[in-house]
Amino acid sequence: MSKTFNNIPLSVLDLAPVLEGGNPSESFKNSVDLAQTVEKAGFHRYWLAEHHNMPGIASSATSVIIGHIAGTTNHMRVGSGGVMLPNHASLVIAEQFGTLESLYPGRIDLGLGRAPGTDQVTAYALRRTLNQRVEDFPMQVEELQGYFAGTERVKSVPGEGLNIPIWLLGSSGFSAQLAAQKGLSFSFASHFAPDNTIGALKLYRDNFQPSEVMEKPYAMPGVNVIAADTDEQAKYLATTQQQQFLSIRRGQPMKLQPPIENIDEVWSEMEKAAVEQSVNSFSTIVGSKETVRDGLEAFLEQTQADEIIINSQIFDQEARKRSYEIIGELMD
Repeated sequence: MSKTFNNIPLSVLDLAPVLEGGNPSESFKNSVDLAQTVEKAGFHRYWLAEHHNMPGIASSATSVIIGHIAGTTNHMRVGSGGVMLPNHASLVIAEQFGTLESLYPGRIDLGLGRAPGTDQVTAYALRRTLNQRVEDFPMQVEELQGYFAGTERVKSVPGEGLNIPIWLLGSSGFSAQLAAQKGLSFSFASHFAPDNTIGALKLYRDNFQPSEVMEKPYAMPGVNVIAADTDEQAKYLATTQQQQFLSIRRGQPMKLQPPIENIDEVWSEMEKAAVEQSVNSFSTIVGSKETVRDGLEAFLEQTQADEIIINSQIFDQEARKRSYEIIGELMD
């Protein structure tokens, strides 16, 4: 059967956005509300991402919020998209996710990234040293796998002997190559690095080596989708995401902003071009149900994804839920 977006799994990436005028407590309530909504709509997994020192992202203690979401849903897989492994001792992550898997058997994913998920000053506050090199990441992953397999001298309790799917995440070719070499699932951050997507996926598939956990490659790229009942309404809602990328571009990250009528009043032509390079028509689909259907079909045709994970940075909670409900209707 040929791949279409309604016969492959669709999943959710939640950055637990902190809204302008809001606080993290409200963000977590919104995440629970969204998770319960998308589970009913048929989404496959629900991932949260580790970020630090970001006023608009509340999921810094990623394993804690994963446990909270898993505890308030019934069957959907819940996991990290991802945990930034260089910020942590591998043993700690093995214990945390071993705990989660013990609490919610068969429902936990462990997605790993090698970026700090923050600025250099905050990275130092997390690690106390910045001596780690990119080359250390494969050794950290190997050590983490060893704790689950029980081959390390130190034992992860809980963790040892548990079957927790490990994913490698990336926005370049490095993690694509490592995931292929280790025979692991791979998720590419095409929702903010669209230009590197096709090359990284090809690199992963061409070099994939079967492992004990996977016989063939499994790729899940990310895409931004902002769906509404009309194209005009969706474009209006999308100005929230545009403002978010603009604030990051300016080095002034902020809480998630409400949509505005005219984004061109906010950015310069140079800033507009820079933001649109990160959130172009390939990585970001904005519109009505029909527009979103066409966009997802085009995305799938280009990526040949095995699964797609969807990020929707929408200020209004009801509009955010409605966006995922529209996508769910397309799955039906």
